[in-house]
Parts: sequence; C-alpha cells; structure tokens
Amino acid sequence: MRVLVVGGDRVDAGKTTFTTGLLDSLDDRGAVGFKPRAGNDFWFDHDDYRRAVGDGRLYGKDARRLAEASAAALASASDRARPDDADAFAPEDCNPIHRLWRPSPGPDTGLVGVAHREFVLDRVGESFVVNATADVPESARENLPLADAPTVSTVEELDEVTRQLHLPMLDGLADRIRETETAVVESYADVALPIRDLAFDAVAVVEPGRMAAYDGDRFLKACEVAGRSPREGELEVHTGDVTDLADPKATVGLPALAGRDRGDPAAVARAYADAYDALLGVADG
Repeated sequence: MRVLVVGGDRVDAGKTTFTTGLLDSLDDRGAVGFKPRAGNDFWFDHDDYRRAVGDGRLYGKDARRLAEASAAALASASDRARPDDADAFAPEDCNPIHRLWRPSPGPDTGLVGVAHREFVLDRVGESFVVNATADVPESARENLPLADAPTVSTVEELDEVTRQLHLPMLDGLADRIRETETAVVESYADVALPIRDLAFDAVAVVEPGRMAAYDGDRFLKACEVAGRSPREGELEVHTGDVTDLADPKATVGLPALAGRDRGDPAAVARAYADAYDALLGVADG
C-alpha cells in the first residue's frame, strides 16, 4: 500500500505530524515514511541546522521525525526490539534531497525565484551542490564536504545539475518506495506531487483542522490536468490547483494538539484515529 500526504497550506499544514501518526497507526505493517524533498533555513531553523551540521550532515526535523517513526514501526512489526533501527534508518534514508536556505533582504528573487530568501546549497544523497552567489555559512564549509562540490550561479547551471544529480536520485527513491510493502510519502510545502512515476492507493490533503482523503488514481489524473505552474524556479503542481479538479472520498476534522502531543506519534494516532480510518478505507477500497 502506498499513501501520499500533501499540504493544503503552503506553511504549517501539519503534514509531518499527520504522517508520523499514520506511521504509528500502521506499525503492525512495518510502514516506512519518505520525504523526497525537504529544506530548512539557517536562520529560522538554526538549532536543527546546528545539530545536523555538527555531525557533518544536513537534514531537517521533519526527516528526523519520519525516520524515528519509521524505525519504531519497523521494530513493532518485527514483534521484537531492534535497538539498531534508529541508526539503520536515518533521516537521509527518508529524505534524499535537502535544501538549505537563508534569509535574503530586498526584493531580489535570487537564483530560484524566491524573494527574501536565498538557496544556499543542496544535499543530494551524499553529494552537495553549492550556490556560488550565496553566503554559505562558515560552519557549513567547515563541517560539510563542500570543497569539491559543484557550484552553480545561473538557473541553467542549476537545471543541468538537477538533471545529473537530483533526478537520478529521485528515480532511485521511487524504486525503493515501490519495493516497500507499506509506504507513506510526504510532500513539501503545498506541492501536490513530490515524486513522479508512482501510483498511490490514497492521498491525504492535510490542512489545519481538516483532512480530505482522495482516491489515488483520480488525484494523479487531476495532477495531469492541472499541469505545471512555475514557482521557486521549478515547474510544479500545487495542491489547490488539483483539489479544484477532484472531489474527496471523505473529509474528517482534525483536532488541535498540544505541542507535546504533536511530537508523540502514538498520541497523534489516537487523536487522528477517525481520519486514519477514513484514509485507509479509501486506500483499501
């Protein structure tokens, strides 16, 4: 079974909280979570940045939460404790492509077409790509293997590196997802389809206070009809464009959660049980 979780809002839709709870509710199936693309900000997510870069790595808290929830589900499915799971299933396994941003004053949209923030570098698997026009933090230069990393200074150069590195990495991830018996794929921002050439049994569109469950085939067909629209330097399909073209099979309210509960997949699974039942009903139907 494959389920896609996408956001109805661009920021803070609650995708990762929903996904970790779903993984917990599927622990008997050994569910694994994937986030093909992710990113965080040197300024606004500085603690997360420092934690990862201090270990010579680059990932965000969303990928870390998915890895932890996946490892717990795998251990539960095996019906025995496997203390090495948390190390064996790392954030980078969930999230092969991670982008580091930092604030950029002024109206200039920069290399990837975003005002007030600049793309600094990408981790693609174990490789890195550096924006030659960005202010790369010294801590990143000291702790990450950037000396021999390719640099890009134009959109054309970034597009070429994307063809050489990013797309093959996503193709490999798609193969891994196909081989996973129960996979939950989380998108980024309000992008409707974070990875191509995969079928999904059901799609959850999550926004504050609500989850709408869609038939996977119909959602993907709506993505095709919606086409692609330019944003952030890429051609992407966004959730609102797709949901205008498809009707949900079920809509369920999501209660507000305290901070300690949002960080506890088991608590989320209990609070969102009705939504998960409706979503799995669509997937199994």
